[in-house]
This record gives sequence, C-alpha cells and structure tokens, in this order.
Amino acid sequence: MERTIWDVARQQFFEAAELTDLDDDLKEILSQCNRDLTVRFPVCMDDGSIRVFEGYRVQHNQARGPTKGGIRFSPEVTLDEVRALAMWMTWKTAVVKIPYGGAKGGVICDPHNMSLGELENLTRRYATEISIIVGREKDIPAPDVNTNPQIMAWFMDTLSMRSGFSDTGVVTGKPVEIGGSLGRLDATSRGCLYVAEEALRERGETLEGKTVAIQGFGNAGSFAASLFARAGARVVAVCDSQGGVYNSSGLDVDRLMRLKQESTTMAEYPDGDRVDPKQLLEQPCDILIPAAVEDQITEANADRIQARIVVEAANGPTTPEADRILNERGVTVLPDVLANAGGVTVSYFEWVQDLGSFFWDEERVYRELKRVMTAAYRDMSAELARLQGLHGPRINHRQAAYVLAIQRVARATQLRGIYP
Repeated sequence: MERTIWDVARQQFFEAAELTDLDDDLKEILSQCNRDLTVRFPVCMDDGSIRVFEGYRVQHNQARGPTKGGIRFSPEVTLDEVRALAMWMTWKTAVVKIPYGGAKGGVICDPHNMSLGELENLTRRYATEISIIVGREKDIPAPDVNTNPQIMAWFMDTLSMRSGFSDTGVVTGKPVEIGGSLGRLDATSRGCLYVAEEALRERGETLEGKTVAIQGFGNAGSFAASLFARAGARVVAVCDSQGGVYNSSGLDVDRLMRLKQESTTMAEYPDGDRVDPKQLLEQPCDILIPAAVEDQITEANADRIQARIVVEAANGPTTPEADRILNERGVTVLPDVLANAGGVTVSYFEWVQDLGSFFWDEERVYRELKRVMTAAYRDMSAELARLQGLHGPRINHRQAAYVLAIQRVARATQLRGIYP
C-alpha cells in the first residue's frame, strides 16, 4: 500500500515520542486527530448548473487552546493530507508557545478554473457547512494554498451573518480594513528569515553573501526571495510549478516580483539556466528554501542536495528517510514546525488584536515575531544539545523540535485529565 502524508506525519511523531518518557496511552492520544469533519455541498455555478464539492475540517488536538489552521482549495486535497497538516499545526503552535492546538481544512476544487463569483459561492457554502465546529473560541481558520485575504473576508462575513455581529476573530489572514493584521502577508517568510539568521549566528556567520535557492514562488517563496535579498543574501535560483531559473551570479529579485505580478512563470526570466522544480533542489547554494508542497526532498534525491542549510517554508517537504540522509551528510534542516511558524504566530497576533479591538503598528508585529521565533529557535537548539548528549549525533533539529512540542502538548493533556 502506498504511504500517505498522514503516515509520514505519524511516523515523525512516533520517532520523536520514543525520545520522551511518554506512556503508551498518551502516545495513542496524541497520534490521532480528535475530530474529522467531511462535508459535501452544492454550489451554483455561473452557467446555472449545480456542482457538488467535497471538503474537510480536521482538528487534531485542543489541549493547549482553540485549534488553528489554514484552508486550502486544490484538486489534490485529501482527508489524509488535511489530517497530517492538522497534526503538524499542533506541534508548530507548541514549538513557538502560542496557546493553540492544530487544525486544517480543504476543499477538493480547482480555483484556477472558477470565476470570482463561483469562488465566493463555494467559500460561503463551505464556511456554513463547517460552522458547526469553528468559531473564535473553538477553531480559527486562515489562508493556505490557493486561498487569500479576500476568501477569508467572505468566510468571516458568512459566519458574522450567522452570529448576528461582525465576528472578526473567527478567521485570520483577513484584509487589514476588516480586522486583519499588518505584517501578515510576509509573516511566514519573515519567520524563515529569523530562524535562518539564528542558525548562522550559532556558526559565527551572517546572511551576507550567502547563496539562496527557493522552490516555489507563491506567497512564502516570493516574500522569502525579497527578504533574504534585503538581508544581504544572493538569490541564485527560483521556480514555480511551471519551471524556473538558476544563475550563480544572482537573480534580480525586483524583476522576479514583477514577473509574479504579471502572472508570468519564473521560467520566463531571461538571464540564467532553465531548471524544473526538482532540479532546483539540487543546485549549488548555501541555503535551500522549499516553499512549495510536501514530499520534495526524498530518499531519491537527498544525497544530491548541495545546500548546507535547508529552511522549510513549506509543510512537510522532507521525508523521514531524507532527513536521515541529510543529517548523516551534515546538512542542517530547520524543520517546518519551527521555520514556517511565523505565519501562525502573526495569525495569533491578529486574533489577539481582534479580541481586544486594539491594533498594532507594523513595527510592533515584526518586533514581537522576531522575539517569538528567536526564543523558539534557542529552545530547539538547547533541546537538540540535550538529546544529542543522550543519544549521539543521530538526533536532528526536527526531532528536537518535535520532542519540545510533544512534551508541551502531553503536559497540557495530563494537567487537564481525561474527561469524564
């Protein structure tokens, strides 16, 4: 039977849990998702026809607070994928010590082949269908693959109509004009930047002059290119799903951003060698940023990765087998549950601002984000040193981050007890 991404998430959990003193009962609790909701709902299309779509909302664990996680619209959405992403979100929020559990949602659809009106209809009906388990104190969605602030605005408005008041705290990632937070759009990439800087600082190095390759040029990848370049790095390779470009002398990031705004593939950048998304991973660079989808660095290509540091802007881009190969080769992998936690951290800031009806300036958002990400990196680094002292160099950064997260969630579960 083919292994699913949910199998990978559980494997990562059990491998890390073996490094703790958790009993079997707690491992069983934390290895399962608390709630899976599957919905099938009709949507009126522009031509008057009716299509039935399938969607999901999964909540992994609520021990540390209400659940939190994005919504993706994609033909590739599966229930197992959503389960894995919900579990990863539990560990992510625990690593950065924000009081959430993990959730995720998705609808099987191709938004690129839908009009704006059809997308609005789909969003509002999906929001209504899952409203039985979401809410500002229960489960707070956010944008993810192929969803954006406008979709979050429709989602918030729909649930506000049901509650009878403007319930801005029910989702995050909204436009600033209706309760969104400044600094949210580039938060995931900025978090990646902060943890990369910390990893280099430990080595007595800085980003100045470092070469960077980025797989994926959506929100996370494009902002990462801009932020790393402004911090002194040289972006040498980028790609999107249609192809990309490599140039050892560096790429003009402003030009790349213009191509993105024009909805032009990165493969159209004129100065460099053409590369496809898989080839990009193997290009010479100091820092590799996978910012696309899961299962990109695998047992098949891990021995050809040339980067010294991998910063996971995407969720689940590296398989457990590849982790072991990279660790044996001395490649540092800054895991997704820490590296891309900037997004959920600023989502938390947005939620806090909504609940208090008091909004921060951008400078405060960035200052607080850096404080949270830096502290989380240092916690992980200290845990890595402790675990390596006990078990040797086979322990990697992901396992250290997982052990931290699992222990925090387990402790919350123990303190709350088993009801009834």
